[in-house]
Amino acid sequence: MNNQDILLHINGVSKAFSGVKALDDMQLDVKRGSVHALMGENGAGKSTLMKILTGLYTRDSGEITFDGKPLDTSNIHRVIQQGISMIYQEVNPIRNMTVAENIFCGKEICKINLLLKDKKEMQRRAQKLLDDMGYPSIKSDRKVGTLSVAQMQVMEIAKAISNNSKLIIMDEPTSAITEKEVQQLFDTIRSLKAQGITFIYISHKLEEIFQIADEVTVMRDGRYVGTKSTSETDTDEIVAMMVGRQLSEYYPKEQVPIGAPLLEVDHLSVNGLLHDVSFTARRGEILGFAGLMGAGRTEIMETIMGIRKADGGTIKVDGKPVQIKNTGSAIKNGLAFLTEDRRKDGCFLEANVYNNIMTLVWKKHASILGIRHRECRKLAQEQIELFSTKTRGLKQKMRELGGGNQQKVLLSRWLLSDPDILILDEPTRGIDVGAKYDIYKEMVRLAKEGKCIIMISSEMPEILGMSDRICVVHEGRIQKVLNREDADQETILRYAAGLE
Repeated sequence: MNNQDILLHINGVSKAFSGVKALDDMQLDVKRGSVHALMGENGAGKSTLMKILTGLYTRDSGEITFDGKPLDTSNIHRVIQQGISMIYQEVNPIRNMTVAENIFCGKEICKINLLLKDKKEMQRRAQKLLDDMGYPSIKSDRKVGTLSVAQMQVMEIAKAISNNSKLIIMDEPTSAITEKEVQQLFDTIRSLKAQGITFIYISHKLEEIFQIADEVTVMRDGRYVGTKSTSETDTDEIVAMMVGRQLSEYYPKEQVPIGAPLLEVDHLSVNGLLHDVSFTARRGEILGFAGLMGAGRTEIMETIMGIRKADGGTIKVDGKPVQIKNTGSAIKNGLAFLTEDRRKDGCFLEANVYNNIMTLVWKKHASILGIRHRECRKLAQEQIELFSTKTRGLKQKMRELGGGNQQKVLLSRWLLSDPDILILDEPTRGIDVGAKYDIYKEMVRLAKEGKCIIMISSEMPEILGMSDRICVVHEGRIQKVLNREDADQETILRYAAGLE
């Protein structure tokens, strides 16, 4: 391969934290005008490598060249000036500013006196960027807080283009957008690729990689495993490279005896949001909830958990009527809820891993002498090992973990509370394929114990692969309940869209 074909060359890059190697002799070559996927389990080193590349971390050793020259990674602004921009998984723009102000933030266009911002010119140039990308419906004078997640991502791409970026890094860009929006995003990436812009695309979704990427590089335990052309490999080979072993099944569902009703919801309503929602979840059952974004799946579970106030309806747990007024009473009645937005609603980001895992069960491990920390640390460590959570130890701050590892810690927290009914809202979003498999196995184990699992998921293969029955939600109603053997993707989507 001609060196001129390589836009980014990384060789021998290593990084250690407190003596623990996060990257070990890492290498990566990204061709000009390509989409290069970067894959690996949580903790494989992807985030560390990108933080080094974008100037957030300093590497311990190794070389990075970009566009034929050594890359100055001394700070974020120098990296941007050299033509590299990154769009993070959790887009965090300035919401009370306009689209144009966000796009030109830090490089504002000023009037002749250099003191006043030329808002009209910024809006004109920002609108031209958006129009050229095929998004004239996103108006440059619109407040960012009114945009959808997908529209914010488009704005971030426009911002990268305005920086004259030659390389755009995208981290899990489709984790919170609809399938239609995914395809629109892919069209945008292909169009920009045709104009010579290069992409590094980080994702755990194998089906997306084969749709959008030209090549894929796999990392494991901070090291380079290999690079494959997507036209010359398949999902089985990529999975084996990621986890170091073959996964015989992606969805290890087992037939478990279905027992008596454990959760019965009848005519549950929230004015203007939920309408006459009724369903039953049984012991030993994994009950899937499918639907389009905004259909009301999460809102149903929030109402059951007492996070939202119901305006009508009844809830029974194990045959007995219960009054759930808040999350505390829900937990007392044997319910647990792994939320969709882990950073906002789940994690104590400034606390360490140990405190995050044990926060619900301190009382169970306390005596008049205080908390039995040796016993607690043993339990927490067992949970870390159960899900292969990548952490430098129980004392590591939660905010320092990647999203997938934060999710594993939250799941560990709820499992230690020993719930009878475990509600999982997008449990594997942003989680690598090996960890997904571990979570699925744990779901099956809990079902075998007679627990009830309720799983909300936007990933159709996951819903079809793990559910015994599937509740399809449309506009705040349960449109249809399908048995496993009667469900397929087309049928679910027709009910989810209100076509049936």
